[in-house]
Amino acid sequence: MTKSKASVEFPAIIFTCIGRRVSLLNSFRKAAGSLKLKYSFLGTDMTPLSPALQLCDAKFVVPRVTETDYIKHLISIVKKNSVRLLIPTVDLDLRVLALNKHKFESLGCRVLVSDPEVIDICQDKIKTYRFLTKNSLPSPETMTVRTALSRKKLPWPCFIKPRDGYASRGSAVVGNRNDLKFLARTVPNAIVQHLIEGIEHTCDVYVDLHMNPRCVVPRRRIEVRSGEVSKSMTVKNHTMMEQAGEVVRRLRAGPGVITLQLFETPTGKISFIEVNPRFGGGVPLSIKAGADFPKWILQELNGRKPRITSDGFKDNLAMLRYDAEVWLENPQIDRKGC
Repeated sequence: MTKSKASVEFPAIIFTCIGRRVSLLNSFRKAAGSLKLKYSFLGTDMTPLSPALQLCDAKFVVPRVTETDYIKHLISIVKKNSVRLLIPTVDLDLRVLALNKHKFESLGCRVLVSDPEVIDICQDKIKTYRFLTKNSLPSPETMTVRTALSRKKLPWPCFIKPRDGYASRGSAVVGNRNDLKFLARTVPNAIVQHLIEGIEHTCDVYVDLHMNPRCVVPRRRIEVRSGEVSKSMTVKNHTMMEQAGEVVRRLRAGPGVITLQLFETPTGKISFIEVNPRFGGGVPLSIKAGADFPKWILQELNGRKPRITSDGFKDNLAMLRYDAEVWLENPQIDRKGC
């Protein structure tokens, strides 16, 4: 583990697998400043060339989340830096953090992660579908490739993707049975989902520290790049907001921000396709629109009661994302590039 030389003067907040989450980091800094709270902001990643890592008060290069000593390294950081809040930013370490949440909380560090059984449902698309249908929540039929191929008739086109995938990796539209057979050999652990015609949305659902969904912000996905939204707009659709809140309530996901993917059909019906129990990549739009999740989290963490209006965000606010640069002088780069 490599530690930054920067000193940590105040109780800390740490982001794991921080990667490119510069905007999320800055939103928490801004929220702390507005509340006159003194925090140091730390980050971890498996490479020192993580962009957001450079903007933290202290940065830590840690083992891969699949390594047996990953949690051991995180606990060491928490102990040495008086970390009071741990925020995962991607799917990779959600399950291992959920399984070890009690170890962090025994040190006075709150972890914004759902329970292990919730993570298991969210990270297995077959289990997600079964949960949604069991609770009478609308979702396109989802099945294994074997089940799909055993049927004489399928509504083409369909959608193929990894059962445990993320960030749209390995996802593709399938037009016929032969294409399905071919792609099933290239997509690991593939599942098949009925293709929904309509407009794709993401809903950011804020769940307070008492596990109550308090605010839902739908965002229309206008353009997506590498699985993450690049152009998006808030949509104050109350039917969508109510149904998304119900999904999270029945799932008992949280605390923190839970991200739901769904389609709105031309007739106005909602169909949920995925649940991601973490901050989504497009959450800066919801925050800018007035759903100040970082501020609410910090208020609750410090025993203050946030004033939350369930629909108190700007409608039709658009976000157009672009790349920016972080400059490093004489970075230490080995032959593998990191």
